[in-house]
Amino acid sequence: MTEEVFEGGCFCGAVRFAMRGRPIFIHACHCRDCQRQSGGPFVINGLTEADRIRLTKGEPARRTQPTDSGYPHDVYFCADCGSALWSDYGRRGWMLFVRIATLDAPESFVPDVHIYTVSKLPWLPLPDGAPTFERYYDLKSVWPAASIARREKARALAERKRDNPV
Repeated sequence: MTEEVFEGGCFCGAVRFAMRGRPIFIHACHCRDCQRQSGGPFVINGLTEADRIRLTKGEPARRTQPTDSGYPHDVYFCADCGSALWSDYGRRGWMLFVRIATLDAPESFVPDVHIYTVSKLPWLPLPDGAPTFERYYDLKSVWPAASIARREKARALAERKRDNPV
């Protein structure tokens, strides 16, 4: 069976990419950092393995944003129009947070959780029954087993590659 491919890109079209398969898990993040970076009430991030993202046109630029945790937050964006395409939180290298709204069909995705709702704008209603967290959550109690398995597989593969440079 062939895996779905979702295409996306920046506002001006200078950078295009393809994402193989659906994300591992999807966050609607309402933190102040995401609000400021996007200029919107929240950002929808699809957590996916870095090796599932393939550039098809152009090359994104990178800027490192400060975080409360102290870990680097690298944002990859179009140098021409400034559209943020994905992030690498903590400079893991093996997992990216794809900005779902940059995909050509963002309506194909629904957030699994809403996080950092402590800073959610008060006039924004959330869907009835949507899992919400004032801050973050315990991954192992929230993610489906298949998502945890994909994450662990990607992490293990990245660790093996670091131990065995080619």
